[in-house]
Amino acid sequence: MDANVVISGIVALAALAFAAFIALRARSGGRDEALTRAIYGVAGRLSQLAESQAAAQAQLAERMQAQERALARTVEQRLAESAQRQATTLHDLRERLAVIDAAQKNITELSAQVVSLQDILSNKQARGAFGEIQLADIVTAMLPPSAYRFQAALGDGRRVDCLLELPNPPGSIAVDAKFPLESYHLLRNARDEAERLAAARAFSAAILKHVKDIADKYIVPGETAESALMFLPSEAIYAELHANFPDVVEKSFRAKVWIVSPTTLMATLNTVRAVLKDARMREQAGVIQKEVRSLLDDVGRLDDRVAALDRHFGQAAEDIRQIRISTDKVVKRADKIESVELGETEVVAEVAAPQAKLPVA
Repeated sequence: MDANVVISGIVALAALAFAAFIALRARSGGRDEALTRAIYGVAGRLSQLAESQAAAQAQLAERMQAQERALARTVEQRLAESAQRQATTLHDLRERLAVIDAAQKNITELSAQVVSLQDILSNKQARGAFGEIQLADIVTAMLPPSAYRFQAALGDGRRVDCLLELPNPPGSIAVDAKFPLESYHLLRNARDEAERLAAARAFSAAILKHVKDIADKYIVPGETAESALMFLPSEAIYAELHANFPDVVEKSFRAKVWIVSPTTLMATLNTVRAVLKDARMREQAGVIQKEVRSLLDDVGRLDDRVAALDRHFGQAAEDIRQIRISTDKVVKRADKIESVELGETEVVAEVAAPQAKLPVA
């Protein structure tokens, strides 16, 4: 029950009690003192009860206001946090949408490129140019310029996509970059087993015909090596061929036409590079041997000159020793001269004696 209602009821009871008191007093003419005191007591208690309820109401109102202020602060803080989270979420969402837009743009560009690639691969001439470009990129990245020629002419006037110029053996190796794609598409798009079998036969026949054409055109005795390379610029076709058509691969081996993909071509070119390095070393072996012989001759002459120099040093040492002997003798004679003590008369007599012996003119 609301405290205001309680207080109002108490005040109303006090008023009724006071009104009853006045009425009773008027009726009794003031003779009933006990009743008067009772009524005054009830009025005082009602007044105290009203005051007590008013104080409780004030305290309750104060607590309610404090709770309302705390609740308002909490709600305000929660709203601020929620607004901040929403702002952060919207920022992240905008960034993700930007990433999605960029990805969508890339996908659109990639789709256009795929369509362009499909257009290229659907045209035989364009497909051949695509294979030649990929072949050229791999060969130029792996070998020195002196080791290959593109669109090289063979002796009978036929041109090969690439000719790897190796010394004998094995000789120059021809590389053909054309590949049968239509039959592979039929194989991949087969809807049932019958279509798959028919497409597999067509694919096998197309590969073997291409192998035969390469063997007939680009294996020229005395001009090229005894084998040639068939370049497939698609790892998928290469994998399909080796996984499901081992008989075709075996027949290409017997025809000495090695089927290579971009990955296996790079491994083959690594071997070619090693062969070229070995050939260059063999070509330089004669020059190296000649230089070694010249070096040995120079070493022999150097040894003779060192021996002559050693003899000169020996003679010089002997001459120095003889000079030292002579100087020692000179020093000893000087010491003897210094050790002789001569008197003055003896010196005069020795000086005069020779003069007396001179003939008189």
